[in-house]
Amino acid sequence: MLCPWRTANLGLLLILAVFLVAASNSLCMDEKQITQNHSKVLAEVNISWPVQMARNAVLCCPPIEFRNLIIIVWEIILRGQPSCTKSYRKETNETKETNCTDERITWVSTPDQNSDLQICPVAITHDGYYRCIMATPDGNFHRGYHLQVLVTPEVTLFESRNRTAVCEAVAGKPAAQISWIPAGDCAPTEHEYWGNGTVTVKSTCHWEGHNVSTVTCHVSHLTGNKSLYIELLPVPGAKKSAKLYMPYVILTIIILTIVGFIWLLKISGCRKYNLNKTESTSVVEEDEMQPYASYTEKNNPLYDTTNKVKASQALQSEVGTDLHTL
Repeated sequence: MLCPWRTANLGLLLILAVFLVAASNSLCMDEKQITQNHSKVLAEVNISWPVQMARNAVLCCPPIEFRNLIIIVWEIILRGQPSCTKSYRKETNETKETNCTDERITWVSTPDQNSDLQICPVAITHDGYYRCIMATPDGNFHRGYHLQVLVTPEVTLFESRNRTAVCEAVAGKPAAQISWIPAGDCAPTEHEYWGNGTVTVKSTCHWEGHNVSTVTCHVSHLTGNKSLYIELLPVPGAKKSAKLYMPYVILTIIILTIVGFIWLLKISGCRKYNLNKTESTSVVEEDEMQPYASYTEKNNPLYDTTNKVKASQALQSEVGTDLHTL
């Protein structure tokens, strides 16, 4: 990790500035990687350093050899708070703090072992200026940080009315940027600033008359980008047309139901009529056939002959019985 220290050589400062751009959460590096003549008093160098909230940060002083050290002083100036000072004097091996109440800002280790300052974890209230001052017999060495705390915004997307969508990036730091896909008829972007330094950004867009069913809200921020999408309601004209035709559809269904019911009743009545008619015809035919059958039976010679034969046989049987008795 890099931790450049000051020198009068402007070229060295430019090279070290390039290293600082590539550094991450900690800007410190091994003291053995830097050797320089400390015979001159260094001008103060300030670095702007963005750090995301809820992460840890380590701030470091220039890598001065401990044997040349007299005193280390960390000055911490936070917004809306009194200046805090943390110091260490080598001669007496004594540490001292003035107006320092935040327990999350501490030495990484004991100052005689490590002069770095750590913030665990970073909160939005840690936004401010931090400076390390190291005094040696050869002069004073300074290193300053403008710490900018980044806060990830909360993104919401909803439809407020017909085909109008609202996208909000709530309480971000710094302010987020909002764009739409596809582009719509958008009102000017609104910004609401809060007392803790965060900003809420609101964008409202309308897609009336556009053949668009889904829209996407894209939020750009230093902590990362986020996209949300939403499906819009149908075009109002198409919805009204459907409503106009609905009564006719319902009326048609009712008429068809009535006609079908009448048709079923008609079919059922015809079946009952045909059945009754068939039964009546059968009864009439039987009634008409009975006299004819009786008449045929009475006037048929075959029936008469049969009756005579039967009577003769009965008579003979009776005579035979009488003779046997005698």
